[in-house]
Amino acid sequence: MSDKRVIKKYANRRLYDATASRHVTLDDLRKLIVSGEKIQVVDDKSGEDVTRATLLQIIAEQEQFATPVLSTELMETVIRFYGNPVQEMLTRYLEQSVGTVLRQQQTLQAQMAKALETPLAPIADLARQNMALLSTMQSSVLSAFGMPKPDETPKGGPDSSDEKNKP
Repeated sequence: MSDKRVIKKYANRRLYDATASRHVTLDDLRKLIVSGEKIQVVDDKSGEDVTRATLLQIIAEQEQFATPVLSTELMETVIRFYGNPVQEMLTRYLEQSVGTVLRQQQTLQAQMAKALETPLAPIADLARQNMALLSTMQSSVLSAFGMPKPDETPKGGPDSSDEKNKP
């Protein structure tokens, strides 16, 4: 579906789904999103788009009351990026990473169906693809921060030839 389902948010903080002609909860919206629906939450009086704030509320509820996805360390790291010159790069990186995980999940599900026919060959191929993708993502992040890639040694580091030749 390319059209977004419009949800009206009233001053009393109640949410109304005009498509279903009923009031909904944040959990109802979460279920719509999980099922693939695109939503847009609009303030009833001002017409302001409050989708981001609503999505953050859904995430906060899930992080507090369900099994968390975001570790404390990850959230602290994300907070440190706000206002940082590379904030936009982190946003793109996270979007691409999550997109990659979703594609891999879909591929894995398809491969698992095939694995019943030809065991283990699809999983080995997927593992090789995952390792190559992870290596590429790691290299691009490290180079963006000016850090050496795992297979490179910084000049003057402990593995430099001068250090190896010392008695």
